[in-house]
Amino acid sequence: MTRTDAIVAHGLRKRYRDRYALDGFDLRVPRGTVCGLLGPNGAGKTTSVRILSTLLRLDEGRAEVAGFDVTREPDQVRYRIGLVGQHPALDEALSGRQNLVLFGRLFHLGRRRARQRAVELLERFGLADAAEQPVSTYSGGMRRRLDLAAGMILAPAVLFLDEPTTGLDPRGRNEVWESVRELVRTGTTVLLTTQQLDEADQLADRISVVEAGRVIAEGTPDDLKTRLGGDRIEVVVAAPTDLAAAVAQIRRAADDEPTVDVDRRMVSVRVGHQAGALVDVLRALDAVNVPVADVALRRPTLDDVFLHLTGHRAATAEVAA
Repeated sequence: MTRTDAIVAHGLRKRYRDRYALDGFDLRVPRGTVCGLLGPNGAGKTTSVRILSTLLRLDEGRAEVAGFDVTREPDQVRYRIGLVGQHPALDEALSGRQNLVLFGRLFHLGRRRARQRAVELLERFGLADAAEQPVSTYSGGMRRRLDLAAGMILAPAVLFLDEPTTGLDPRGRNEVWESVRELVRTGTTVLLTTQQLDEADQLADRISVVEAGRVIAEGTPDDLKTRLGGDRIEVVVAAPTDLAAAVAQIRRAADDEPTVDVDRRMVSVRVGHQAGALVDVLRALDAVNVPVADVALRRPTLDDVFLHLTGHRAATAEVAA
């Protein structure tokens, strides 16, 4: 592990009965960055976080967090990390301030220091005006920000976030995203597990795609999209009865196999020469009198990357979860 790395895992293996949840898992996260762990349900994301946060012992391999070995020095690791789970761990009968003071005392801060830290965090996360209100009156975004604040009581070097915006509306998600960005600006390293690919695209400096207990691809979001190659043409036909003809014409014009979304009346296909291919597709559809309701040319998304690497749509993984 170098001084620039906050997390390093090499060859992690964890077995449950007759199967490996992790099977040669490798990871390296530079300090002061956000790393997104993506993968379908059961890929090993949660197991890797539980091992790195010392909640679960590994069977084989080596891991260090904040410069300390998770097996030999678990107490040192725990002192330097924060962990925010998928569901807020808050007492709804207490106020926001009382919750943070309680967490401070649980982390062995003195009464005065716990109260002081609560004030600092309420201000930092934009909750000072609601400090004396019961958490039961908070919105989803406010609760999640308070949960993040609780995870920052000891100003951890590394923060583990598990599905931080599950169940939040767009406003709540944006509030949490901005709070995470602020943490990173102050030097905290974040390991983020999420099924929401737009979240990873918004927050992660680097992404590691996990499948069957190991990392199968990693890089910046732009790296992964570029590696997939080619933009996509998306055509929405005017009527469902035109889909078959549109698929046949687009297949010939683009020289690739289109994908079809019947519910949206959409046919999409990967292309290499962008604008030229778009003109060819539109001419082909016009030649057989297929009316087009909408057409777009776009570059690959993380959803495309996810599907290409794992064989699953991200939405499928979310439904399963």
